Amino acid sequence: MGDHHHGPAKGLSRWLYTTNHKDIGTMYLWFSFAMFLLGGAFAMVIRAELFQPGMQLVEPGFFNQMTTLHGLVMVFGAIMPSFVGLANWLIPMMIGAPDMALPRMNNWSFWILPPAFLMLASTLLMEGGAPAFGWTFYAPLSTTYAPPSVTFFIFAIHILGVSSIMGSINIIATVMNMRAPGMTYMKMPLFVWTWLITAFLLVAVMPVLAGAVTMMLMDIHFGTSFFSAAGGGDPVLFQHIFWFFGHPEVYIIILPAFGVISQIIPAFSRKPLFGYASMVYATAAIAFLSFIVWAHHMYTVGMPVAGELFFMYATMLIAVPTGVKVFNWVTTMWRGAMTFETPMLFSIGFLVLFTIGGFTGLMLAIAPADFQYHDTYFVVAHFHYVMVAGAVFSMTAAIYFWLPKWTGRMYNETMGKVHFWVSFIGFNITFFPQHFVGLAGMPRRIPDYALQFADFNMMSSIGAFIYGASQLLFLYNVIAAIVAGEKVSDEKVWDGAEGLEWTLPSPPPYHTFETPPKIEVQPAH
Repeated sequence: MGDHHHGPAKGLSRWLYTTNHKDIGTMYLWFSFAMFLLGGAFAMVIRAELFQPGMQLVEPGFFNQMTTLHGLVMVFGAIMPSFVGLANWLIPMMIGAPDMALPRMNNWSFWILPPAFLMLASTLLMEGGAPAFGWTFYAPLSTTYAPPSVTFFIFAIHILGVSSIMGSINIIATVMNMRAPGMTYMKMPLFVWTWLITAFLLVAVMPVLAGAVTMMLMDIHFGTSFFSAAGGGDPVLFQHIFWFFGHPEVYIIILPAFGVISQIIPAFSRKPLFGYASMVYATAAIAFLSFIVWAHHMYTVGMPVAGELFFMYATMLIAVPTGVKVFNWVTTMWRGAMTFETPMLFSIGFLVLFTIGGFTGLMLAIAPADFQYHDTYFVVAHFHYVMVAGAVFSMTAAIYFWLPKWTGRMYNETMGKVHFWVSFIGFNITFFPQHFVGLAGMPRRIPDYALQFADFNMMSSIGAFIYGASQLLFLYNVIAAIVAGEKVSDEKVWDGAEGLEWTLPSPPPYHTFETPPKIEVQPAH
């Protein structure tokens, strides 16, 4: 125990063997950004091919590999690990804990990710190419007609699931057992609440995904027919299992984003969050409802009308707690002493664009209308408004917000604002026109299209290159801040920010809260 207070080890061994939550959080964040750039590169191939009608650059088969890998890398490699990294950095500091509850497992849950993605990316070099059946890997496309590389893809998915489950168990154990004395559940920062609920969702649905890919594996190699109609199985069964995982997964991605926004908006409005308790209950309600709406992805498979009606109403019900959140954020800003630093800009950008994504989601919830929208670019536009404008914008806001505290150095505010506006404009030029081509009937995941979609597709591609380029600006700004940014004071970096993490020096020492802080009993607002 005597040498417990020294700093980190030197060199590579520090990162390989570390059990420190800050180190692990840092590795998750850098890894997820690398995956973000890789997934973005795949997206650039897609948009370059769709720049004009006709076949331009790549074969249709390779185009499908790109759409598949883009989705998989972005969801499982960029967005989810980035929020796990954020959780690792912030949760112990926010609840006054010295570290995560299970530090060795924490190290392991990170270090199995890079090999998994290396394996997934290596499928591009295999005979028959990478998986080419979309990120939803529907059977029988992914079983009967799949390239040999699909077995490696299944193994990679298993490893990612194991990593997620270990990370979630760690977060649950930490939040439940390691809060500082006096920090009751209803005093926890909302970011901690959203992650606690997300962790339960992950533990519940990751095994379902594991089951689905295991059944695929059996169908491919062991002669079963879970999903093969020829052997008495049912391809629609695959969709039920996949979406029972897939719909909660969407909320697994967005709930931590809600938590981030709930920390940032009050800070720059200089007001406590409006309706804290209702935000907690709304988060729990969204998590519960996410389990009973999965078949709204499947209206066109020939469900009975009663099923369509149930899933339609259940999906619309989710709009209620989500609406509560949006109104609470807006009310927090109402008459606040607002300032518009970069984190706040990204948060407001999130609010506006996520709300648009929510509205198109309500359109997709309506079963008879969905027959028209299903598998068109309208769906692509909808989920990018939720995923990119939702998850990625909030993650970017989080980095700008906490980076000065983590590193003790300030990023370039002007460059941050430029990054926001270029991202915001580029994003909307990319995805807003896709609503229109979708409504006009352009199917998703196709390498070529009819002439009437040409103008909007060109706009989309130009927007995508603008948005992609703006992320390099972000990378430069972060590295420049870490290397040579202006030093910030130990006091709060932002004068409106509340919470235990802001009571620490900037940057925080390697070991924090070895004696837990006392939480004062505050009068109810």
